[in-house]
This record gives sequence, C-alpha cells and structure tokens, in this order.
Amino acid sequence: ASVQEGGREIGRIGAAVRDKGPSRSDMMIAVRYGSLSALGKAIDETWDKSVFSLLMIGKMITGEVSWRNISGPVTIADYAGQSAKLGFDYYLKFLALVSISLAVLNLLPIPILDGGHLLYYVLEVVRGPLSKRSMETGQRIGLALMILLMAFAFYNDINRLISG
Repeated sequence: ASVQEGGREIGRIGAAVRDKGPSRSDMMIAVRYGSLSALGKAIDETWDKSVFSLLMIGKMITGEVSWRNISGPVTIADYAGQSAKLGFDYYLKFLALVSISLAVLNLLPIPILDGGHLLYYVLEVVRGPLSKRSMETGQRIGLALMILLMAFAFYNDINRLISG
C-alpha cells in the first residue's frame, strides 16, 4: 500500500514491531549441573574451544580465514565492555574464551613461548643438548614472530577504529 506524505507517494509494507509476546528472559531456559557433571562439561567446553582456536589458526595459515580476524587489546576491551553490558555470565564466558585462546597461543611451538620450550625439551630428548647459538636463534625467530603478530593485531584494531 502507499500513503501520501509531503505531496509524495511513499510505499509502505505494513510491517511493525510487535509489542506483545514473551520477553527474551521468558524464552531462555536455565540449565544447572551437579559438581561432577559441571566439571566434565567445563572440560569438554574448554577442549572444544581449544580445538576451534587451533583450527582457526590453521585456516589463517592456509588462507581459508582472513588474518583480519586477529584482534588486539583495543578490540578485546571493546568486546569485554559489550559482554559486560549483557550481564555478568556473558562477561565471564568472554573472559574464559580469551583465557583459552591465550593458553592455546602460548602452547604453540614458537621458541619464545612455553610451547617453544616444550619443543626444545623434546628436541633435547631426541638429539641431545642443543647449542646455545641454536637456542638463541630460535628465541630471536620466535620473538620476531610474536612482534609481527602483535603489530598485525594492533594494525587490525586501528583499522577497525578508523573504518568503523
């Protein structure tokens, strides 16, 4: 249908927001677990998030997922604020996701990270003691990779701020 407004004919489809009906909280169901089942659920959830993080890192390396998905402290702080506005439980879930993501990142076999130290230990078991020079070279490469990753995350943050 159409209506006349200011001497012009404007089309209307007759759609409107419905005021009646259940609220968002009425449509949600609270699920509670006992202590042991909650622990099992937490371990499963942590495992799933860890595997998902590794898959996304792999897809970024292969080019299936854009590197623009990497976020730095500005974006993380923004999302933390948004999740806090939704409620304490959403905020805790967001903090847990960030913690799991950082743990997965820390365990990658990059020499400057804990995963790199584990890599050194495995290499020492297999090959014997590593030379000081090779360990220092590995640390430098690892540091360069981490600086590059942080710079890229900051670049993405600044780009998001500028482009909106």
